Amino acid sequence: MELDVILFVLRIASAIALLAFVGAVFIVLLRDYRRTIDQTQAYRRQYGRLISLTTIEGHLLETGQSYALLPLTSMGRSPTNAVVIADDFASSEHALIALRNNQWWLEDRNSRNGTSLNGERIDGPIIITHGDVIGIGNYGFRLELE
Repeated sequence: MELDVILFVLRIASAIALLAFVGAVFIVLLRDYRRTIDQTQAYRRQYGRLISLTTIEGHLLETGQSYALLPLTSMGRSPTNAVVIADDFASSEHALIALRNNQWWLEDRNSRNGTSLNGERIDGPIIITHGDVIGIGNYGFRLELE
């Protein structure tokens, strides 16, 4: 009779251990799922916008188009970019705007004709702020941050 009681207690203990393990795995998966949802929502969140400008007789005028500013916004002629630029002077992957350490950075992606910031050509990654105008080919994009 004692052996039956010991086996019964061991079965109950192993069942409780198995349930505890399954519960721990469920909690870890739930936390990971929530973290992924938060990261996805942060990526989809708009941080501002880019207002499209075009050069007409030496002056930049608004075209009426605006593009959402995401933590990683690519610009260029290729349709895979977040901001597609229909200009022969734009490279397929021309420039990149990225949010790094709570600052916005503009980076030229080794384009043939270069990228300008407020009328001056940039050589490397540079910090950008609200109101800056990014120049690519015959187009400009005014940065409006929220």
